[in-house]
Amino acid sequence: MHGEFPDLSADGPADRRRLFAEEARSERPDLAMLCLLVGAEADPAVDEAALDAAQIELDRLAGLLPFGPTGPHAWACALADLLGGRCDFRGTPGDYQRLESSLLHKVLRRRRGLPILLSVVWIEVARRAGAPVYGVALPGHFVVGFGDPHEQVLVDPFAGGRLLTGPDAELMVAGATGAPLDPSMLAPADPLEVVVRILNNIRAWASTRPEQSDVALWALDLSLLVPSHPARLRYERAQLLVQRGEFATGAAELDAYADVVAAVDQGAAEAIKGKARAARAMLN
Repeated sequence: MHGEFPDLSADGPADRRRLFAEEARSERPDLAMLCLLVGAEADPAVDEAALDAAQIELDRLAGLLPFGPTGPHAWACALADLLGGRCDFRGTPGDYQRLESSLLHKVLRRRRGLPILLSVVWIEVARRAGAPVYGVALPGHFVVGFGDPHEQVLVDPFAGGRLLTGPDAELMVAGATGAPLDPSMLAPADPLEVVVRILNNIRAWASTRPEQSDVALWALDLSLLVPSHPARLRYERAQLLVQRGEFATGAAELDAYADVVAAVDQGAAEAIKGKARAARAMLN
């Protein structure tokens, strides 16, 4: 089933982030819970009841699937009939322009979203019903896989659950990267990979909208709570703080990052410390 959500009203944002960090560091991170906590960060009005309602909706959808499909193709067709057909979960080009397309509780309500969020719906519904399902992080377009690699069936939730042939996947990858499909791209994506990609999408959305720098900041903060995050995220966060006019805090974080970099690249560290001095100068 799913985990219970503690009361989110106790400490506000700090409590939500503590829950996110605990889930991200758990032995088996819950994909739905992590995605819903991202949504709660974006929308402070989301409370425990709203998060439970989203989990209940995933349970309800799973209960609408026929009993016991056999084989990955049968599972793919059953999910396509339910989610892509009867429930009309799919994407449109306009969804790339909307933050809510990256928030699971909103996608469940609107039945529209980015490929990766629609894939999360498919994964979570299918998983609850016992399907051999997983996400497949193709470059530029997230899809869903069913079955073992030797009998893998790929579907595109953004297209309502269209079954993908081998050439379809190759064309997707070639269109996104200009390079051929590598078999490693078809490997199952673990929950943390999925969540990091969602947060990257949110940061990319906010990066073209200077008035949304607060969104970029919380997406960075959540990314930093994921184990084994790239150290460079700390540099990006410091730069963002400076851009937001938080010169003293940004400068302090630049200095801290420079101290880390100094161990491997003294020249780069000095350049970063120069940026910190420039940020402090803005206070005068």
